[in-house]
Amino acid sequence: MITRRTMLALGALALMPRIGRSDEKKPKLAAVKVDRSRILRTIVGLRPFRPSGYLVRGEKLGAKTVVHHYGHGGAGVTLSWGTAELAANQVVPTGAKRVAILGCGAVGLATARVLQSRGISATIYTRDRPPHTLSDVAGARWYPFDVFDRKVATQQFLDELWRVSRVAYAAFTQLPAAEYGIYRHPTYACRNTPFPKESLLNFDSPVHDLLPGLRDMSRGESPFPYPIVRTFETLMIEPGIYLPAVIRDFHKAGGKIVVRDFEAVAELASLEEPVIVNCLGLGSTVLFPDAEMYPIKGQLTILQPQPEVDYVTLPPDLYMFPRKDGIVLGGTFERHVSTLEPNPVAEERVLTNHAKFFAALQ
Repeated sequence: MITRRTMLALGALALMPRIGRSDEKKPKLAAVKVDRSRILRTIVGLRPFRPSGYLVRGEKLGAKTVVHHYGHGGAGVTLSWGTAELAANQVVPTGAKRVAILGCGAVGLATARVLQSRGISATIYTRDRPPHTLSDVAGARWYPFDVFDRKVATQQFLDELWRVSRVAYAAFTQLPAAEYGIYRHPTYACRNTPFPKESLLNFDSPVHDLLPGLRDMSRGESPFPYPIVRTFETLMIEPGIYLPAVIRDFHKAGGKIVVRDFEAVAELASLEEPVIVNCLGLGSTVLFPDAEMYPIKGQLTILQPQPEVDYVTLPPDLYMFPRKDGIVLGGTFERHVSTLEPNPVAEERVLTNHAKFFAALQ
């Protein structure tokens, strides 16, 4: 007979770390060749961060309705399809059959495609289009992080965030992977100390089941000299492949992209569409001031491609993502910094520490 005590014990076991067997073989991983001579470029992106979380909200602007849809922090690509559904839910009750989308990054494109799937015509108005949007310089690892400040975000927002994360994850997994630049890679998160209790990589996190194979490796099988190596499968999206594929779908469904920059909110009155969805990210503040939102600068150094590197690493304060067009090295997080100029000091730190990390690969 299964008693209440037995059930409690089983529940406790379910939350214990999943440990690999000591007799398991170490995966044979090709080391990343970290050298200045292999640098292709160093690029900068700005994360539109709001401590309370992303904003999806409608308001009246004269005769028009504006649905704000921005402020995703470091998870714009990750959450795009999920929050696009929220934005569409704000549009549908207006009865509009034509909608203007401001912005042609991952969030704007996903919003346009979701509206098209609901029978609503969408036109994108944008100053920049891929490959010149901030979405093009995103790391684009599927992971809903840097979205909110736990001291500010409400439980209602968090509950919605985890629901939205699942919608977005499902949307990516339903797309033809190679055609859209979506790949799955084994990932190794290395730590000298335990993961903090708020980490989404914990076994009881709200999205733990969206990280297939999540477990701790045994010392005998781990290829990295860290006391804690947590492995799982990561969904990676390559912006250089993904964004053009979504634009293709958008055009096939009758969508238009108009290159236009708006310098004042009054200019929006000239648009023919009765509903406008604001997906401008940080650029939104030019038209709609938002005192809560600020930039977080992230910098990526791209090395020459190594097809043999087919895994992701997350050492302390660093990350490495493999792509078709190069090896992505990152690990910078500068709050309230809006310059798009690469920081040579940050670049040197990332290169030096990655070189040490891969030199120790066993």
